[in-house]
Amino acid sequence: MAYKLIWSPPARDDLHDIIVFIARDNPNRAMSFGYELISQIDRLQDFPDIGRVVPEYQNNNLREIPFRPYRVVYRVNHKRKLCEIARVWHSARGIPDL
Repeated sequence: MAYKLIWSPPARDDLHDIIVFIARDNPNRAMSFGYELISQIDRLQDFPDIGRVVPEYQNNNLREIPFRPYRVVYRVNHKRKLCEIARVWHSARGIPDL
């Protein structure tokens, strides 16, 4: 049974801001980047533990998928079969603000 994906409001804002930023220079690339990122995240429905544990937090339920210069940080709840996308964080910004 597939896990349900939920985007937190900050994660949705992060994705929006990233796409708007890229679109300033290349609107077509912004759209394709957004679709690629979402496609990677959608894999969590079938493989919720595909990401690594976020090193700064050392919590097995808090994981991340690196995607280009970004870190997609998510929480896993195996009992509820749920993955919550917490943030889409640029790696140059340091530790993800959760």
